Amino acid sequence: MKEQSEEKNITVNRKARHEYSIIQTFETGIVLVGTEVKSLRQGKANLVDSYAKLKDSEVWLVNLHISEYSQGNINNHDPKRDRKLLLNKSEIRKLIGRTKEKGLTLIPLRLYFKKGKVKLELALAKGKKVYDKRKDIAKRDFERDQERKIKY
Repeated sequence: MKEQSEEKNITVNRKARHEYSIIQTFETGIVLVGTEVKSLRQGKANLVDSYAKLKDSEVWLVNLHISEYSQGNINNHDPKRDRKLLLNKSEIRKLIGRTKEKGLTLIPLRLYFKKGKVKLELALAKGKKVYDKRKDIAKRDFERDQERKIKY
């Protein structure tokens, strides 16, 4: 029997950690159709500008772009459709309470395979101000300079 690797990244939202301060992360399942999974196996997904919203005590992922499957037929999926996320009721209740706070939002960080299933790392995050972003860049530059000095 073929052994599957523990986790394999499909795509990562690199812009998210720059634009937002991550408060808490959740691992969620995602409801997909067959051609979407096949496209994900080819790595054809884009998380940029996607977000999650709460609707009728359910969590939905909006603006996740999964390209159409190249060998698909007329029944291929819509690339930008809203997709339902699978969370426990207690986690959903917690998210409902937290997202009502000012400035908090749900953003996807990465999409990956775990034991053959597609999983999404969802983050409860707060948007950074411009000066926060500048401070982070300055800190990163300072740490990089310190590492260079230690090497020599």
